[in-house]
Amino acid sequence: MADFAHLSRDGVSVVLDCRGPALPAIVHWGAALGRVDLDSLALAAAPQPIGFSVDGTVRISILPEQSAGWLGLPGLAGHRDGRAWSSAFVVSGIDQVGVAVQINGFDREAGLDLTVDLELLPGGVLRARARLTSVAPGTYWLQQLMVFLPVPDSAVELLDFTGHHLRERAPQRTAFTHGLRVRENRTGRTGYDSAYVLCAGTAGFANRSGQVWGVHTAFSGGARTVAERDYHGHAALGGGELLLPGEVGLGAGESYTSPWVYGVYGTDGLDSIADRFHTYLRSRPHHPTRPRPVVVNTWEAVYFDHDLDRLTALAQAAAEVGAERFVLDDGWFGSRRDDTSGLGDWTVSADVWPDGLGPLIRVVRSLGMEFGLWVEPEMVNPDSDLARAHPDWIMGVGHRRPPAARSQQVLDLHNADAFNHVLEHLDALLTENDIAYLKWDHNRDLVEAGHPGSGRAGVRDQTLAVYRLLDELRTRHPEVEIESCSSGGGRVDLEILERTDRVWASDCIDAHERVMIQRWTSLLVPLELIGSHVGAPTSHTTHRTLPLSVRAASAVFGHFGIEWDLSLTSPEERDEMTAWVALYKSVRGLLHTGTLVHGDVADPAYSVTGVVGPEDALFALTATATSVSYPPGVVTLPGLDPDRVYHVRPQPPGDVPDGNAAAWGAALPWCTPHGVRLSGRALGASGLRPPVLYPDRVLLVRVTPTEVAE
Repeated sequence: MADFAHLSRDGVSVVLDCRGPALPAIVHWGAALGRVDLDSLALAAAPQPIGFSVDGTVRISILPEQSAGWLGLPGLAGHRDGRAWSSAFVVSGIDQVGVAVQINGFDREAGLDLTVDLELLPGGVLRARARLTSVAPGTYWLQQLMVFLPVPDSAVELLDFTGHHLRERAPQRTAFTHGLRVRENRTGRTGYDSAYVLCAGTAGFANRSGQVWGVHTAFSGGARTVAERDYHGHAALGGGELLLPGEVGLGAGESYTSPWVYGVYGTDGLDSIADRFHTYLRSRPHHPTRPRPVVVNTWEAVYFDHDLDRLTALAQAAAEVGAERFVLDDGWFGSRRDDTSGLGDWTVSADVWPDGLGPLIRVVRSLGMEFGLWVEPEMVNPDSDLARAHPDWIMGVGHRRPPAARSQQVLDLHNADAFNHVLEHLDALLTENDIAYLKWDHNRDLVEAGHPGSGRAGVRDQTLAVYRLLDELRTRHPEVEIESCSSGGGRVDLEILERTDRVWASDCIDAHERVMIQRWTSLLVPLELIGSHVGAPTSHTTHRTLPLSVRAASAVFGHFGIEWDLSLTSPEERDEMTAWVALYKSVRGLLHTGTLVHGDVADPAYSVTGVVGPEDALFALTATATSVSYPPGVVTLPGLDPDRVYHVRPQPPGDVPDGNAAAWGAALPWCTPHGVRLSGRALGASGLRPPVLYPDRVLLVRVTPTEVAE
């Protein structure tokens, strides 16, 4: 075995010290090192032995062990009938192929084998996971298996996320002090308030500045993400599955594999780690590549009021403004006239649709649009034919059902009969109807989610069963796209995105709230995978009233859609919506392949979001409050080629954010169709002055190169 393993890709290096016999330790994760003497690198970074907690140097491996002197959170926790509670793995083999390495180890005393996989993905994203196998008699009860990635002393601040329904992924910052910061998710889905991407960075790191290291735990059930720093100079970020008591008991020969933990390093702030995540996701062979179609979703337009004539009028209005996909939301099946009954009965309602969905699908297809449908396969209303026929399929502790939430319970998909029932009904639905898209919802937390009868904890089993269900449907219907929705943005992670083509960022489509929800969702997920819709003038979730310009401008920076009863709009509103749809279609190629950037703006009332491509760029200058200065200060446009000259001008129809170019005094000199010509260096360093904007207004700015600057 080699003494070191050096993985390098796309500006990132990872160096492992493999001089055993203990598990390897990462001695560098950060900027690419090029050609380097790895022995000297390890010697230069080695800490001085000080006799705490053991004589010699404490090695913090990718799976930290107390046997090595680490007295922080262990990578492995478990026991075999009270024994084998501490591990001391010895490496049996290390295999490196290109930018991937596999480490094999064993602990004969504990009766455990271990395999750790690390890989540098496109974009320089590092991912790691561990597989534990019991090789001794009895049952090894696993409590925790996590991988850890070290960060340097210079990482002194932490950024992670909290939130709730209608306000997902709200950022929070803390100092990275000594001790353990643990973010646990026990909701049975990724969660509104998950750590999402837990970042550690240099002091004051921002959108465009500072070094940042981040980890994302890719699992859609219980998860744990941590940051720990001790007094001996060790600091690391880690992640793994949060296991409930008794969920994993390994008999001889049985294995458990942890979720992938994705690590990303950025040299220039948060934008640089987002770019790495986006580069990786776009490199996947199954990543959507065709133009992301304009969606019209019926939910906030009609709710449960399904009527062929009304929906036909809505579909006609949708086609008139240029929509390309029409999605029928909740209310089409069984007794589902509201959210209290029918969930789980996946047959078309004969009362509402006596001739099936065919008449509506034919209308939609004749108008040149795809047809999509809402489903929630993991849940069931107690008031449903399915629940009455199979009460033993409902998750609970022993014979006790959990409290209802949204008048529903969780269907135990680990039960083979329940799994096959749902699979065959969904398969029949997709086989018998021309359906191109499923909006897959998940509307409650998994409270006391045990297997009925035995009462054994079942969140892990349920999560893996959902993955299998999605995988099987994708195999049978590879042309059908699936959206991950979970009461809005409650299930957004990289493992669910292995099986879906888009995430619904939030049930709140108020543009004021969406500015931040989409900004932070896009730290991990590129814009083409983030559903973003134009709602009614007065938001259904906040009752805030906003003009169409800001509602549409926020939706453009995502996978654009409309969730508004267009059949009731005025000719003027429909003309304006048509113009916004046309803009989206003209720039989606840029927005869904270019580099997402965010300006660091001193004024908290203003933000700058842009996408920069090789030959085009689009920026949104957004005001969410009254400016602290009057008029507002200059903002910069980041990410442009410093050596090119650009034509900068407002982009119609987002060029007159208040409906009056002279709402505040004289119009700005550059804010005309003629615009201004400046180099990328000048726009990034000196910038331009935005107009005075009312709160909750947006000005779009188009930037195209004209020549090479001297």
